[in-house]
Amino acid sequence: MLSESVLCLLTEDLLIRLLEKLGPDRKPWRQVCKDFLRVESVTRKSIRILRIEFLLGLLEKFCNIETLDLSLCPRIEDGVVSVMLSQGSASWTRGLRRLVLSRATGLGHAGLEILIRACPMLEAVDVSHCWGYGDREAAALSCAARLRELNMDKCLGVTDIGLAKIAVGCENLERLSLKWCLEISDMGIDLLCKKCLDLKFLDVSYLKVTGESLRSIASLSKIEVFVMVGCSLVDDVGLRFLEKGCPLLKAIDVSRCDCVSSSGLTSVVSGHGDLEQLDAGYCLSELSAPLVKCLENLKQLRIIRIDGVRVSDFILQTIGTNCKSLVELGLSKCVGVTNKGIIQLLPGRGNLKVLDLTCCRFISDAAISTIGDYCPDLVCLKLESCDMVTEKCLYQLGLNCSLLEELDLTDCSGVDDIALRYLSRCSELVRLKLGLCTNISDIGLALIACNCTNMTELDLYRCVRIGDDGLAALTSGCKRLTKLNLSYCNRITDRGMEYISHLGELSDLELRGLSNITSIGIRSVAMSCQRLADLDLKHCEKIDDSGFWALAFYSQNLRQINMSYCIVSDVVLCFLMGNLKRLQDSKLVCLPKVTVKGLEVALRACCGRIKKVKLQRSLRFLLSSEMLETMHARGCKIRWD
Repeated sequence: MLSESVLCLLTEDLLIRLLEKLGPDRKPWRQVCKDFLRVESVTRKSIRILRIEFLLGLLEKFCNIETLDLSLCPRIEDGVVSVMLSQGSASWTRGLRRLVLSRATGLGHAGLEILIRACPMLEAVDVSHCWGYGDREAAALSCAARLRELNMDKCLGVTDIGLAKIAVGCENLERLSLKWCLEISDMGIDLLCKKCLDLKFLDVSYLKVTGESLRSIASLSKIEVFVMVGCSLVDDVGLRFLEKGCPLLKAIDVSRCDCVSSSGLTSVVSGHGDLEQLDAGYCLSELSAPLVKCLENLKQLRIIRIDGVRVSDFILQTIGTNCKSLVELGLSKCVGVTNKGIIQLLPGRGNLKVLDLTCCRFISDAAISTIGDYCPDLVCLKLESCDMVTEKCLYQLGLNCSLLEELDLTDCSGVDDIALRYLSRCSELVRLKLGLCTNISDIGLALIACNCTNMTELDLYRCVRIGDDGLAALTSGCKRLTKLNLSYCNRITDRGMEYISHLGELSDLELRGLSNITSIGIRSVAMSCQRLADLDLKHCEKIDDSGFWALAFYSQNLRQINMSYCIVSDVVLCFLMGNLKRLQDSKLVCLPKVTVKGLEVALRACCGRIKKVKLQRSLRFLLSSEMLETMHARGCKIRWD
C-alpha cells in the first residue's frame, strides 16, 4: 500500500523515466502496479507477438505502437488479419510504421493487402523467407505508398512483374533487399532503378542478373550500400559500369561472385576513394598488384573482408600502412597469412575491433601475442582451427584485451585449463566458442564462469572432459546464458541437467549425443527453462516418453526441436506436435518406435503451424500424398534425409 501511494504522487513523466530504467523485462512491474501498466500502454512503441491467442488483447492494450513483429507467431493467415481489423476501432493501425512478417507463410495476398491498406503510415515491411510469395503479394505491398524499407529475401515467386508493381507504387523506397528472389532479372532491376531514385541500400544477392543490371544500378545517385553476393553471371565488364556511377557508394559486397577478378574490383575501388567497406570473400584467387595499389588510396576504409584469398606479407603490410581507419579485417581461410604478415599489419592499428583469422593454420603464439600488444580495443577475435595457438599467447590477450566480447577458439588443440585461466581476465566476454578443445576440463570452465559473468553464448561441442561439476560452476556464475552447446560431452548426466535448469534466460540448448541423460534430466530443464526455443536432442537415446511428455507440457515456447533417433511413441509424438503451439521447425528422422500412421497423425496435428520438417527419405512414398500436399499448401517445407 505504501509503494502504491508513493507512485500515485509521481508525475507521468517520472513514471516513464522509471519504466525506462527497469530494462526489457517489465512484465512483473506491470502485474503489480496499475500506474506502470497505464503508462506503458500509452508509451510502448514496439511489440512482438509470441502466441496468436494473445494477439487481439495486446493490440487493444498497446494502441500507440509503431512496430508490430509477427515473425514468431506461426499461425498468421488471412482470416486472422480480418479479425484483427474488425475488432473495435483498430486504432493501433493508424500509427504503425514498421511491420515484420518474416516467415509468415500462411498469410496470402488478400490478407496482406487488407493489412497494408489499413496502415497508412507504414514505412518498413519485412516479408523475408515467405518463400511462397509471388507477384500478387508484391502487388499488395505496392499499396504502401510511404514505404521506405522493404525486405523480400527468399520470396521465391516474385518476378519482374511483381518488382515493377513495387517500383511504381513505392517510389520513395530507400532500402530494398531481394536476396534469393531467383525469378527477378535485368529487366526488373532496370525498371526499379528508373523509378526508385532514392535507393540508398540494395541487395541483389544470388539473383541471375548480369552486367546490364549493374549498368542500371550505376545510375542511382544516392546508393550507399550495394550487396551482390553470389551473382555468378556478373563479370568484370559489369563491375566497370560502377566505376563512374554511384558517387555516394560507401560499401560494396561482391563475395562469391565467380566471374569477378581483381581487375573488375580495381575499377570499382579506383572510382570510389571514399569507400568504407569492401567485401570480396571467395571470389578472388589473389589480390593483384593494381588492386593492392588502389587500396593505398582508401583512407576511409573501415571494414575489409577478403576471406579465402591468397595474400602475402607485403599485402598485409600495405593494408596496415595505408588503411588507418580500419576497425574490422576478415582473413578467414586466406592462404599465405603468416606471423610476419600479422606482425607487420598491426602497428598503428590500435582502433582494430574485429579480426577474423579462421583456419589461418600457420598463425602461432607470436602473432596472437602481437594482437594482444597492439589492439587493446579488440572486441571480436576468431581463431578457429588455428591449432598452433597455446596458453602463452592467450596470456597476452587476457592481460591487454580487457574489452574482448567474442572469442572463437574452436578446434584449437593447444587450449587447456591454464589458457582458460588467462582468458578469464577478459571479464566482458559475451560469446565464447571452445568446441573440440579436448584439453579443457571442469577446472578451466569454473574459472571462466567465476569471472565472465556477462556470458550469454557458450559452445562446448565435444569438450569430452567437461562434466557435471563444470556445469555447476557455470550455472552459478553465468546466469545470463541464452545459448549453450553441450553436444557429445558424454560425462554430463541428469545432475548436470539439474544445474542447467537454473538458467532462466536459456533459449537455445544443444544436447546432441548425450548418452547419459534421461527423461529425469530433461524434465528438470523443461519445467524451469521457460524461454527455451531451440532444443537439439538427436541421439539422446535414454530419453523416453516421459521426457517428451514433459517438453510437450512445459516447453510452450519451443520453436525448433531435433528428436531424430530418439525413443518416442506414436501417442507422445502426436501430443507433443499438437501441444507446442509455437513449434515451426522439427527434425523427426529415424524414430524407431513411431509407425507411419503415428507420424502422419502427428504431422496433421501441427499442419497449420509447422514451417519446416525433416523426415526419413524412405517415408516419402509411404506417407499420404494428400497430407503432404496440404502441408505444402500451408507453407511447410519438407526435407528428406
